[in-house]
Amino acid sequence: MSKHQDGKHQDGRHRDGKYRDKGLDPVRIAARDVLRAVRERDAYANLLLPKLLRERRIIGRDAALATELTYGTARSAGFLDAVISAAAGRPAAEIDGKLLDVLRLGSYQLLRTRIGSHAAVSTSVDIARSENGLGPSGFVNAVLRKISQRDEQLWIDELAPSMMDDRVGNLAFTYAHPRWIGEVFFEALGRSTGELQAALAADDERPIVHLVARPGQITAEELALISGGDEGRYSPYCVYLPEGDPGQLDAVREGFAGVQDEGSQLVAVALSRADVGADGGRWLDLCAGPGGKAALLGSLADVAGAHLDAVEISEHRAELIEKVVGGLPVTVHVADGRDAGLEPGFDRVLVDAPCSGLGSLRRRPEARWRRSPEDVPPLVALQKQLLTEALRLVRPGGTVVYSTCSPHLAETVEVVDAVLAEVDGITQVDARPLVAGEVFDAESLGPGPHVQLWPHRQDTDAMFLAALRKD
Repeated sequence: MSKHQDGKHQDGRHRDGKYRDKGLDPVRIAARDVLRAVRERDAYANLLLPKLLRERRIIGRDAALATELTYGTARSAGFLDAVISAAAGRPAAEIDGKLLDVLRLGSYQLLRTRIGSHAAVSTSVDIARSENGLGPSGFVNAVLRKISQRDEQLWIDELAPSMMDDRVGNLAFTYAHPRWIGEVFFEALGRSTGELQAALAADDERPIVHLVARPGQITAEELALISGGDEGRYSPYCVYLPEGDPGQLDAVREGFAGVQDEGSQLVAVALSRADVGADGGRWLDLCAGPGGKAALLGSLADVAGAHLDAVEISEHRAELIEKVVGGLPVTVHVADGRDAGLEPGFDRVLVDAPCSGLGSLRRRPEARWRRSPEDVPPLVALQKQLLTEALRLVRPGGTVVYSTCSPHLAETVEVVDAVLAEVDGITQVDARPLVAGEVFDAESLGPGPHVQLWPHRQDTDAMFLAALRKD
């Protein structure tokens, strides 16, 4: 629930002339356009916005404001819709989509930033009027003025479930999460209300960018120096980039570095650290798209004199992997990881399984409102099949690392337990030493043997990983 100060826009040469001529704010128009694409086309805000900002030459403080308004509004959509519904006297779902985009953008500014009420209302009314005319813009004006009469906390007090009757529902509403996701986090955190609040609060903030320095090509120290960032706390290859566009860095453009959450880096690091006895140099990434972990594993394999096979079922995503692993000892296979046609005998196998993505909601602002509990059972079935196949492909003495970007117990410990009950000759080993480094010890990662990272604990995505060894 952070507050953000509006900045004055830079002069017209940094704005899109089309919108300047119409007298509309290009920053808010950019945010509106991305929000509309998210609603109408299921676009991903974190992929579309940077491209749009470059095309419209929105830079500096204007770009920072556009990013905050876009991501913040998308992240808060369910909370904002509840407030809009109350102020409009009818469900947000019944409001014309184009007006709803503007109302969400305006109400976010009113409730969750330090932008003045007049600026938030007037710019929203101007946008509505330019496209929809006087009548609809009058509706927007009336709703936003009613919303502006109370601050965020007063709206929460009125609309949230009672803390006494429904702790999870109250916290989920307060920190703009669907209730069912709050319940998932609550269970994964041992039903601790304090931990749940901390997790939801961390998930409600926009994280800084994490870079990965690819081993053998650049060190984290060198990447930090040329990017102006700071070396990561946990992964030896991580650099924190507090501001700036990572796509503009030469190291990223040239493939020496990439953008990858530190938690995801630790999954690849864990696989490379596993004790497999004499490593025969056969490594496998069974679910390799879109290629971030494959690129890091490929670099680690290159340093170790090993070779990585990377499996991806989608031809398009396989092409993306080919681009990021160019020059590395990696072979990309377009195949279904459940039956990839590969010969068993791999020393190290990563199963970074398709999942609900509940662990990366802070980096994918609209994702929390797209997922539903019904999405999970089919994913669990797939995860079990992939892990079972990985255990078939690994050699005796080799290690499989199973990971998900989700803390959902059904996708994590329950998948591992179910497969262990069905497949003979497999031992779960303590994954904590494979992740722990100089900054923190294994005990700080909980009782084990698996590892569950959290934004509020490690400031990473909520990555889960377990290590299994074939006897």
